[in-house]
Amino acid sequence: MSPSAIDNIPPANSPAPLTRADKIATVRPAPELSIVVPTFNERANVPLLVERLSRLLASCDWEVVFVDDNSPDGTAAAARAIGETDSRVRCIRRIGRRGLAGACLEGMLASQARYVAVMDADLQHDEGLLVPMLDALRTGRADLVVASRYLYGGSAAGLSKQRSRVSRWSNAIVRHLLGIDLTDPMSGHFMIRRDAFEAIAPALSSQGFKILLDIMATARGNLRTVELPSAFRERQHGESKLDSKIALDFAALVTAKLTNDAISARFLLFCLVGLTGLGIHLSILSALLAAVLSFGAAQAIATVGAIAWNFVLNNLFTYRDQRLTGWHFITGLIRFQVICAIGAISNVGIATWIYDYDSVWWIAGLGGALIGTVWNFVVSAAFVWRQR
Repeated sequence: MSPSAIDNIPPANSPAPLTRADKIATVRPAPELSIVVPTFNERANVPLLVERLSRLLASCDWEVVFVDDNSPDGTAAAARAIGETDSRVRCIRRIGRRGLAGACLEGMLASQARYVAVMDADLQHDEGLLVPMLDALRTGRADLVVASRYLYGGSAAGLSKQRSRVSRWSNAIVRHLLGIDLTDPMSGHFMIRRDAFEAIAPALSSQGFKILLDIMATARGNLRTVELPSAFRERQHGESKLDSKIALDFAALVTAKLTNDAISARFLLFCLVGLTGLGIHLSILSALLAAVLSFGAAQAIATVGAIAWNFVLNNLFTYRDQRLTGWHFITGLIRFQVICAIGAISNVGIATWIYDYDSVWWIAGLGGALIGTVWNFVVSAAFVWRQR
């Protein structure tokens, strides 16, 4: 026997090569339904939710995608442990990125299912609605199905009195300002055809906490929508992630949609922070002048102080999903000071040029301020928070 023939003889204990039929049999198509669940410190709720989904969706080809913002309690590890023995359970662990809307976007874009649902991990959303939601999409009655707490038959009993009041007010504001014809546009529980979502995904914001509001405002009435009554339950484990910062996200998103996305929500927050910085600047300047410091020295200190103030607030609010900590906070502050100093020089130069061309002081001043603000926003996004 020739050496080449010997080389082609498989080892005695090696498995038989797969035939073409075997290979076809091992190929699994994408599931019909992906359920995207954004998480942060929800370790105790993960196995409970998977168990409920397994019982409920026994006749459906489904998967659940936990999108975890690097929870310190080990939420991602809990999801992966289940996924080791159940391929229907996946986990996306996000490092250096935070935010509910961004997590939902990443999970939905990672799906290849025909339909995608979003729900919370805290067990407050009624998972039983997933079946009628899926039926409504399968039959072609809708492109989007929303679980409504305020439709007849629904309930918001799981909300505290304060949260219930804020929820109703924000719903009323959205319906009035943006013309969204839903009883609960702030719902966090919905299901959508993935191709319909993919079509509008590039225009959606990764900031904020209510992606449904963004989807509805961006679609501008082009999605056939059905609402189903939903009973919002009390949280079983963990703590609510809602805080006062969300009010700013909400205001910025609504304003961005009112301008047809001509102005981004993040830029609006950046400008709001800048306005508070102006107040800080004047306060420091006034105090130092009262202390008989020269104007030049007082102005320099006030400028540095206001820029530092703006950096801290932008880090807390505008870029809360990319918040800098530790050494990165220090280096980011230094970069921000340099960028804003160049922005101030640009502000003065542009304003002077405009004034020389047309001696209307307020137009010159506004033009310089606008150029300086845009410079600060664009360059700090790239070199401080490294926004892409």
